[in-house]
Amino acid sequence: MKIGDLAQRAGLKPSAIRFYEASELLPSGARGANGYRLYTEAAVERLRLIQLAQRLGFSLDTLRPLLARDAEGLPHDAVLRALAQRRAEIQALRHALDAQETELERLAEACRTEWAQGRCVDLGALAPQPAATRPPRQRRRQAAGLP
Repeated sequence: MKIGDLAQRAGLKPSAIRFYEASELLPSGARGANGYRLYTEAAVERLRLIQLAQRLGFSLDTLRPLLARDAEGLPHDAVLRALAQRRAEIQALRHALDAQETELERLAEACRTEWAQGRCVDLGALAPQPAATRPPRQRRRQAAGLP
């Protein structure tokens, strides 16, 4: 199939396919006698895999070594390690977002309280709480080295 057909089947633009080829994520299509790139069904599946991985937050740099061994198939152990690592990244992000949400709640409450009394918010008083005064869940996360 030509690059336009491949693009349509994968829901991409031909320029994206060329980019993936240049990035060594997709093997270059074989050239036909007319000079057009020709692709197999495997290219459709490879593009779907790339799209899935990007949707799940994997960088192209993370994908490159996993997809480099095309003839041998995906390295199962490396894929499972990458999945576990991405899940750990998501957990760390979730913890960081929880901490930010807690801080935002504190700031909003301070704003309501101070403004109701006609005062400006003292940002110095909103410095992060010491671990001893944080709720137990935050102390556990901090002890584990998480935000």
